[in-house]
Amino acid sequence: MSKRVMTGYVVSNKADKTIVVRCETMVQHPLYKKYIRRRKKFMAHDPHNSCRTGDKVQIIESRPLSKRKRWSLKNLLEKAA
Repeated sequence: MSKRVMTGYVVSNKADKTIVVRCETMVQHPLYKKYIRRRKKFMAHDPHNSCRTGDKVQIIESRPLSKRKRWSLKNLLEKAA
């Protein structure tokens, strides 16, 4: 079974070895057929505290690491300006 990979932006890095990533997905409205942006925040494990707010990152599904942390940092795609 392959693990899910999501791309998003870091919105918080205040906790130790943890980042909060906001991921956007486009879903089609069932009646009007217009595409809508849906946003969701995920807590991810950042073992080296390498990410800063605004960075674009890829996260991958992992085993539960804490109460709300079920994702890990896969790679840093681009640094914030």
